[in-house]
Amino acid sequence: MGVDVDLTIVWAGILAFAVFAYVVMDGFDLGLGIVFPLLKRGQQRDATMNSVAPVWDGNETWLVLGGGGLLAAFPLAYAIIMPAIYVPVIAMLLGLVFRGVAFEFRWRTTRQPIWDFAFFAGSVVAAFSQGVILGAILQGVSVTGRSYSGLWWEWLSPFSVLCGASVVVGYALLGCCWLIYRTEGTLQDRAYALARLFGTATSMAVLAVSAATPLLEGAYYKRWFSVPNIYWLSPIPVLAGLAALGFFRALAKRAEVAPFLLSLALFLLSFIGLGVSMFPYLIPGQITIWQAAAPAKSQVFMLVGAGIMVPIILAYTGYAYWVFRGKVGHEGYH
Repeated sequence: MGVDVDLTIVWAGILAFAVFAYVVMDGFDLGLGIVFPLLKRGQQRDATMNSVAPVWDGNETWLVLGGGGLLAAFPLAYAIIMPAIYVPVIAMLLGLVFRGVAFEFRWRTTRQPIWDFAFFAGSVVAAFSQGVILGAILQGVSVTGRSYSGLWWEWLSPFSVLCGASVVVGYALLGCCWLIYRTEGTLQDRAYALARLFGTATSMAVLAVSAATPLLEGAYYKRWFSVPNIYWLSPIPVLAGLAALGFFRALAKRAEVAPFLLSLALFLLSFIGLGVSMFPYLIPGQITIWQAAAPAKSQVFMLVGAGIMVPIILAYTGYAYWVFRGKVGHEGYH
């Protein structure tokens, strides 16, 4: 007996995977730029750059897959969402470009402090813009028929700013945990201290966003707090709290790998919570994934390509991280 597969659900899962893979891969990368001014000039900053130099430019692959997949698999959602968030999207792309240029130029100039600041500023702008985009989508956009009908600044709100700030401190936490994992000596000691600071800030930010999200839409509140949903979904915040407690305990024990894994677990649980709040909508209260989906034949055609390319991307990404594993110094890997 054959099993019917809902390709729309499959593509929603692929896009969700691409977005989370981007957060995992590029989150700590941007986080390194955010904490950059808090590190000493010279060996600490050089070692920080070297720790991510072999892999940083491949991390945006997942951002391209997420954006391109949204356009191809859910064209209606793409057509509505993009006009609503043009400003933060452009700011994010400029931030990514600026930090990429700074990453290369700081090694080839006598005015290194200028490019260090550019690396920091580009990282903050990119991270903050991503959070604002998330907040703008969560709070909903104005739709008339099949088109966006809001103003160009509709994305800007206290909630979207809160989400932007939360992503900044969250990425900074990932950056600190990456340094704990990949460095040693005084730089690792500094990373431990900063991880405690940003771990506290991230925990508070997760609580703030989690408390504010159900108040945005009645559907969100009902999804989380109606019976029996509250019983089925309660493990998510409980596990998030346990991950946070485990993170601080791992820092106290000066573990090297556990803080990074537990901070990623906190991001994963937050991401799952986001999915629970929004599903099955791509545009909250307006457009479901099935309404926004491309025709089935198009989904099948694209699935063949994704089935070939995603494993290849995973393979070469994993190989790159494996080759450049281990500790790194200011002159490169040991």
